[in-house]
Amino acid sequence: MSLQFVNAHNSAEQNSDAVWGVHWTADDQVVSVSADGRIRLLDAKDGQTIRERPPHTLGLVSLSVPTGGGGQGQKALYNSLDGLTVLWDLTDGAVVGTHESYVRAPKDPAEPSWSVSLHPSGGTYASTGGSGCVTVHSADPGSFGERLQKLETGRSKFGMYTSHPRRRTRIALSTETGQIYIFDATSSTLLSTYASHAMAVRQLAWSADSTLLLSASDDRRLVLHDVRAGAGGGGGGGGGGKPGAGAVASFGGHSSWVLSAAFSPDGRLALSGSADKTAKVWDIGARAAVSTVADTGEVWSVSWRPQAGAGNAFVTGGEDGVVKWWRGAGA
Repeated sequence: MSLQFVNAHNSAEQNSDAVWGVHWTADDQVVSVSADGRIRLLDAKDGQTIRERPPHTLGLVSLSVPTGGGGQGQKALYNSLDGLTVLWDLTDGAVVGTHESYVRAPKDPAEPSWSVSLHPSGGTYASTGGSGCVTVHSADPGSFGERLQKLETGRSKFGMYTSHPRRRTRIALSTETGQIYIFDATSSTLLSTYASHAMAVRQLAWSADSTLLLSASDDRRLVLHDVRAGAGGGGGGGGGGKPGAGAVASFGGHSSWVLSAAFSPDGRLALSGSADKTAKVWDIGARAAVSTVADTGEVWSVSWRPQAGAGNAFVTGGEDGVVKWWRGAGA
């Protein structure tokens, strides 16, 4: 099978630095964050800016916009280079909560957040950073940022990315050295450890049914994991889990770091962005790339249109500071 995608349109306003995160929302809009400190809500039909926040003095490195459950597709959680975490209401532009994770009190074990993930219910969010642990925080307006739980890996490796699936109580974490950890937040248990990559894992993507996890790595590969199989190979909360048995496929084809990944709504296709200045569409069943689109720079972030039956459209953000919409040829 071969598919062709064409550039439908671009964002009306260009960022002055790289777009580090894009996410297509449940309301058929797109949120972007960039290295120039800006977060914008964009109209997916024409790329016009609907609203934006005043720019932060440092780049915004992490973006989380749940698209299922609890109506939380109307909120965006983002994090700055120095660890300022903000929850933004996309409907009215109000800031729901802010947390300065870099501020430490005496005997406070807190660390600056690098990657953040909003739970689909909207009640909590997860963060990771220098110690390689996952911290669960309150996302309620009155107690935003309050630390509720800490999930330990037993290894002090920089946490690159953390992500909730749409369903269940799991939280995934990836590190600078290539390990992937799956936790059960309810029991504070480390379920599985995957040693699927030889280099940093930049991003993780869950399938819509929360059974598959796709990892994007500096080793130029994507690896598909079936977390149902991997759950049996894990260890306890002390970090003693054995490598999970659920790594079921490896996708090679990019010539440089793989920076981002996403699943199509039906789970049949995957999408990746790379430092080789391309985005690739992958057929999960065939284990092969079925389309490649060339960009003008590194592709830092990718996101499928989440609406059912909308697997023929996605959005990318990258080095040139432009958000780009792509659609299937003939669609």
